Amino acid sequence: MSGYERELEHFMDGLRKLNPHEDEFHQAVEEVASSVMPWYLQHEDFRKAQILERLTEPDRIVIFRVSWETDHGEIRANRAWRVQFNHSLGPYKGGMRFDPSVTQSTLKFLAFEQIFKNSLTGLPMGGAKGGSNFNPKGKSEREVMRFCQSLMTELHRHIGEDVDVPAGDIGVGAREISYLFGQYMRLENRWSGVLTGKGLASGGSAIRTEATGYGCVYFCEHVLNEHGEGLEGKLVSISGSGNVALYAAQKAMIKRAKVVTMSDSAGFVWIPAGMQQEHWEFLKDLKENRRGRIGEMADRFDGVDYYDGKKPWHVECDVAMPCATQNELDGEDAKALVGHGVLAVCEGANMPTTREAAEVFRKHGVLHVPGKASNAGGVAVSGLEQSQNAMRVSWSREKVDHRLQAIMTEIHDRCVEFGKRNGRVNYMDGANLAGFEKVAKAMLAYGVV
Repeated sequence: MSGYERELEHFMDGLRKLNPHEDEFHQAVEEVASSVMPWYLQHEDFRKAQILERLTEPDRIVIFRVSWETDHGEIRANRAWRVQFNHSLGPYKGGMRFDPSVTQSTLKFLAFEQIFKNSLTGLPMGGAKGGSNFNPKGKSEREVMRFCQSLMTELHRHIGEDVDVPAGDIGVGAREISYLFGQYMRLENRWSGVLTGKGLASGGSAIRTEATGYGCVYFCEHVLNEHGEGLEGKLVSISGSGNVALYAAQKAMIKRAKVVTMSDSAGFVWIPAGMQQEHWEFLKDLKENRRGRIGEMADRFDGVDYYDGKKPWHVECDVAMPCATQNELDGEDAKALVGHGVLAVCEGANMPTTREAAEVFRKHGVLHVPGKASNAGGVAVSGLEQSQNAMRVSWSREKVDHRLQAIMTEIHDRCVEFGKRNGRVNYMDGANLAGFEKVAKAMLAYGVV
């Protein structure tokens, strides 16, 4: 075992003891620490200042109860969190997630990832994440509104445009953001850009809904171009059917790639000839308006096959874009993708690949881009929304998209700068090192705080 490996093992042992039973958080930290440890050990000033140890401890975690009333007059209580992890580069920034699966471990890993994702954008944003184990599915509009108002009654004490700026995530769309924002204004008696992901009528930004998916495709195109390939004509396998997956598929189609899969929690559809505009419009309506299952696509269209209870990683593709949720792509899935000759994996979700899958991709030379780089488009446009709110202006769709493309290009360039070796880019190391170095330098400059 090398000195670097011993140091990594020692560090991770300490972190696990300090944060027991938080497997997702351990995984996220190990991914970053594995990349940065060799660099970290070479810089005595950072080691003496315990930058890595301090950076893996949140500034604070706010935990609170959210009590609300159903339409039938029944009282319910949920738990909510806001993990404010690090604000060395700017106000805390990160989404709110409403889902029964939400735990403190989930939110800590997401907030930790957010630190480096926000660092890579070049915008002045720190890392945070929050949410609740509340399930908005099956709830009436009034029930969702009452829950959001109750949550904001506590959360408003801990956020602000220069303190912490939450956004949406799984289960939190424009509807939920609007209810949260309305209650914030009611309590604070002022209008400010304290939440992003707002509707256009209430200070939101153009293409915020599309930004994560679009940005993932922009980044993927840079990856392929950097290595003598191109996106046009490539077979693209996408998981998920939410905003990230839908708009990744749309932009890939615009770039003349062939989108061959989409999925949801029930299964996936395979479209060997590639998704067409009518397929995309049907799926968008199915998921956004009718809340149906993706298998309905196979009933509606010829040339679309549905696989119940299966994941989309076992069909032929050149590019894989996991856009659903964390750890959805495991070691066996990675082997199947390698067997089909996959060239690149660009993550649209946060940490969608397991450690085993990442190791398979590394051993076989697959270009594997972590979500902190390839899905940074969403928070990038959230940062642009903050700028528009602060200046009391609203930029055109074309201007925001131009800025988004420029940011994704800059992130790719930084990954290449920190990760290129022997003519090929290790995007995992490049993204982690580039994001970490900027935050570490800021923390060192502040002294012991």
